[in-house]
Amino acid sequence: MLLHLKIIGALLTTLGLAHAVFPRYFDWKNDLASLSLINRQVMQTHNFFIAFVVVGLGVLCLTSGAELTTTPLGSRICLFFSAFWGIRLIFQHFVYAPELWRGKLFETIVHILFTAIWIYMTVVFYLAAGV
Repeated sequence: MLLHLKIIGALLTTLGLAHAVFPRYFDWKNDLASLSLINRQVMQTHNFFIAFVVVGLGVLCLTSGAELTTTPLGSRICLFFSAFWGIRLIFQHFVYAPELWRGKLFETIVHILFTAIWIYMTVVFYLAAGV
């Protein structure tokens, strides 16, 4: 289980750091230009804090796997993480529109990859919770 938590830690840290390129990759400068200043800054702020939390979750998995798998608090945290990533999996298929990826090779690969990652994290955290 500790190996799986370290793998997840590396995945989450990488995902969190990848948020740094989102503004350029998704052309937020142009896309968000039509938003009011408050909405534009909310998007930028939320992106930063999502990245910050995802990196933090990754570091927690990399450094505290034993505590996550052997303590009552760790069990609750793992159960929450399992629910969190399970809900993220649901959003992957029922909130994001299929036309964002269907028929596009790179986007389809990313969609399938993230589906697999969300399933993996949901299952590993559930098993780590020991319920």
